[in-house]
Formats: sequence, structure tokens, C-alpha cells
Amino acid sequence: MKTAKKQEEKKPASFIEYLDFYKKNLRVFEGEKNEGVEKEVRIAFLSSFTTNGFKEVLSAKCHQLGLSPKVFIGGYNQYSQEIYGQSGELYAFNPQLIILFIDIRAIAGEYYLLPYSRTEKERQVWVEEKKEEIIALIKKIKEKSSAKIVFHNFEVPFESPLKILEVKEKFGWREAVEKLNEKIRESFKKDHQVFVFDYNNFISKIGKSNIFNSKLYYLGDIKFNLEYLPELCEEYMGYVKPLKSLTKKCLVLDLDNTLWGGIIGEDGLNGIKLGPTPEGRPFWEFQKYILSLHNQGVILAINSKNNPADALEVLRKHPYSILKEEHFASIQIDWDDKVAKMKKICQEINIGLDSLVFIDDDKANREMVKAALPEVSVVEMPEDPAAYLKKLESITDFNRLEITEEDKKKGKMYGEERKRLELQKAASNLGEYLKSLEIKITIKKADKFNLPRIAQLINKTNQFNTTTIRYSEEEVEKISKDKKYWILSVAAEDRFGDNGIVGVAIIKKEETKIWEITSFLLSCRVIGKEIERAILAFIMKNANKARASLVAGNFVKTAKNAPAADFFKKNGFKLVGSDKGQERWERKADSVLLPPNFIKIKEK
Repeated sequence: MKTAKKQEEKKPASFIEYLDFYKKNLRVFEGEKNEGVEKEVRIAFLSSFTTNGFKEVLSAKCHQLGLSPKVFIGGYNQYSQEIYGQSGELYAFNPQLIILFIDIRAIAGEYYLLPYSRTEKERQVWVEEKKEEIIALIKKIKEKSSAKIVFHNFEVPFESPLKILEVKEKFGWREAVEKLNEKIRESFKKDHQVFVFDYNNFISKIGKSNIFNSKLYYLGDIKFNLEYLPELCEEYMGYVKPLKSLTKKCLVLDLDNTLWGGIIGEDGLNGIKLGPTPEGRPFWEFQKYILSLHNQGVILAINSKNNPADALEVLRKHPYSILKEEHFASIQIDWDDKVAKMKKICQEINIGLDSLVFIDDDKANREMVKAALPEVSVVEMPEDPAAYLKKLESITDFNRLEITEEDKKKGKMYGEERKRLELQKAASNLGEYLKSLEIKITIKKADKFNLPRIAQLINKTNQFNTTTIRYSEEEVEKISKDKKYWILSVAAEDRFGDNGIVGVAIIKKEETKIWEITSFLLSCRVIGKEIERAILAFIMKNANKARASLVAGNFVKTAKNAPAADFFKKNGFKLVGSDKGQERWERKADSVLLPPNFIKIKEK
């Protein structure tokens, strides 16, 4: 099934519609080549109960993202056997994501309905035993797989045989399950490979009485109401998106009736709705949540048809405007069409259209952007501003598997970038501008402190990336311990501020004295400053020092990495071969490559 056709299809919504969608596209999901889909995702789902429907809905959800899904469903209540490798099928499947869903009835056994047949002490022992049992299961997975692991915590029972006296019981049944959840959460809080999905919170939002259908349970040991399966699988997509580098970078916002109520050009600064009033509070709290996203690394931009002076006055002077001018990396306020302004935002920030999420109260504007720029994720906003916050909270496009220090500083970094652009416009030529920046780079081997950022860059950098090979953090850590490899992180700073870690290089040292650059990538924020040449010069210098004979570089063309296409050629490498789309470039290690004289290089 071709991508273009897929985009024309009506998206399924209900469980039945998802099943129907899966059946109609059975050849796609069960092995036939899916033209136009480049990314495969392999998900293993292990559970303690009947899981009919999970494969179909998960596959369809992945397909909607342009992924080619392969979903492994473990045998009925065979999660332990699968994990300990008795069949060998789980690890032969080589999953990228493993979802482990053990329900409370299964783990509690006969004591689920007889919790007080145990003493207080016995309940405490039960919590410790089950915690250790779960830790052992996950430890075994980690021994055999580098997949990310999503473990469901347990539903806290809302019924108790003690009724109103449950809260009086010393270490009661509900408290025991809560304690088990707490201990599991704490056990994996610092584990980058394991994520505890708050299933108890998820079903509390829907309603625990809605999730469990007793008739389905008694008929077929189905412990999750399939009506809500699309909602649960959407939660899983919050892990799939960052895993497959499908997260978005920038939230683009309209202004009138989006960030405040009313039209600033007509209502004036004192007439718009914004602040602690019934009409203003929805916009006020909406802005607060947007700021919280910004503080975690989401880039903000404005796309508004407005008089710039009127609109900026709100950001600068309104007492209840949470968002200020300095929070936005790009501000496009004029009477040009919104499609043109969207392109300007991308040019100014130097990101792709597929990195944008667009919020606008006007349906006509949303439809125009969707039609002209299908790469942009357009949020279907509710008509009632009271529902804006809830809608924004439900978006998983900004999910990340880890928030780095660079993410937290990103807003400040983009503010500094605007100052650089102002300096560049004032400079008489590019050389003068680059010299005036006073660039310094620090090159450091991979270690436990920079590994998360290295993995993040590897998985999200598309433009200046010679091969776009993706590695999980666990895989990067494994490679870094191999003496044949050398993984470098590159941090950059200049007179305007610290950009943090912006570059990564992975070098494989062959026994034949050939140093092969298998990955070389640079953040889009620093493209055009010749930092890439400084890094390559550093690699060449060390290769010569180690008496290597050649330094080789690989380049694999993608739809987005044109900025890296001539990298090796520009730096004196010769093309020696091309096979299945991969170019191989070489240069003698003893040939001197000088770094730019305006960049200071420090090695740690």
C-alpha cells in the first residue's frame, strides 16, 4: 500500500474500525512490501491475560505514523516463559520495544479476593517478593535484549471486603498494591532502558469500572475492555514516537483566540480575555502549560495574521501574559498567509516542516496548512477554549525517552541564536562573522554523563548526518565499551553562550590500520560555522598519531541529509566506491587537514 493512498484513507477511531482497517490492509501488516514506508518498528507485547486485538490496533497506530510495524504477541499468560527464553521466540524476534502487562489479578492470585487471609506482615512480605520477582524478569530481558522496556504498574483495587474500614487497616490491601507500585517505580527511576507506565493512573482517567468487563473476563480471561484499546495503544505510541525519532521539536502558535481570548487589534490590551477570570482563565492556564513544555526543551514560534506592534504589546506588557517575547525562537506576525510564515519559521530556526506542531483556533487556517504542508502536524482544536488545555495535554508528539541538560537550556540557546543572526547581518562577510563569534569546541570520549545526549543526537539529527544510523542509548553504551570503537561528543560555545553537546562521531578502528567514520553528525543549530571541519581535523590528527594508514568515511543519502552530502569531498577525501546507496570516501591519515583558525579545540 503506497503512502499517498494511506493519507487519503479515513483514520479509524473505534476498536471495531481498527480491526476493520487491519483486515483491509492484511497484506501490508503481514509481510508484503510496504512501498514508501522506510522505518520498521518491532514491538513485543507480553501479558498475563488474553490479548485479542492488541496486535491489530498497535499495528494500525504505527502505520498511521508512516512506520512498518512488526508486532510479536507472547503466548497466553506465558510472559515468564517468553522472558526466560524457553521458546526462544521473543529474542529471535529482536524487538525494539517490549511492553510487559501483568495484571493485578494474575500477580495476586487467589489472594486478590481474599487479601485479609494474610496477616499484615505477610502482606508486607508479599510486596517485597513481587517486587523482586518483577526486577528479576526485567533484569533477564536486559541481559538478552537492548530493547526499551515498558512495564505496566498495577491497578489499585477500588473495592475492598472491608469497605469503609479499608482506610483504617494497618497496611491494608490497597496500600499494599500502592507500595508495590512505589517500589517498582523507584527501582527503575534511574534506568534508561526501563519505563514504568502508570497504568493505574491511565485507567483512573477512563474509570476503573469501565475498564473491567466481568462478562468478558469470565468468558475468555479478557481483563481489559477492548472498547478502550485505541486509547491504551495511543499511550504506547508516546514511547514509539521518540524511539523511532518521530517526535516534534517546535510548537507553532496562533495568537488571537488561541493564546488569549478576543482580537487584539479590535479589543485592545485591556479588552482581551487573559488572566484569573472565568473567560480569561482557560487562556491563562493554556499559556502556563505551554511554558512548561518550553522549559523542557520544546521550541516555541508564533504564526499570526496581525499588526506586529499590537500583538507584541501583549507579550511585553499584559500583566497575565505568561509567555514573553524571549520565549519564542521565531516570531512571524504580519498579514502574509500562514503557509508562507510556516516556511519562514523553518528557515529561521533551521528545522524541517515535519518538526512542527501547529495550533490555531481557526479551522480554515488549519485546513489550509494541512493541505499545503502535510508534513506539519496540525492539532484539531476544540471550539470551546475551556478544552484547550486538555487537548494540549493529550498530545504525545513532544514525548522524549530522556530530557537532557541541553533540552532544558534550549529556549535560552535559541534566544542566543537570534543575537548571532543579528551579528551576521551586521558583518561585512561570513569570515568576519565567524571570527567574531569566538567559537570554542570541547571534544570528549563517550562516558556515562554524555551518553544520553549522544544517543539523543544520533536518533533525532537528520540534516547534517552522514549515515543516519540510529542507536539506542543501550547500544551506544555497548559500542563505547568496545576497544575497536571511538565515540566522540562535541560541545560548542561562543561569545553569546553555551550550545552544549552539538556533535557526535563514531570511529571504527580496523585491524588493517583503517579508521572508518561510521557516523558523523552535527546539530542543525551550529551548521554553517565550520565546526564539522574542526572535528574532522581532530580525527585525522589522532589517526595519524596512532599510525593509521587511511581514514574512511561513509555517506548514505536520505531525503533530509543534503547538507552533509559534500562533506568528505570538501575536505579532501576521494570517492573510492559506492554500493547499494552507500558511498565510501577515503583520505590518507598522514595528510594534514588543518582546522579553521577561528575555532579553538579542547580535548577532555
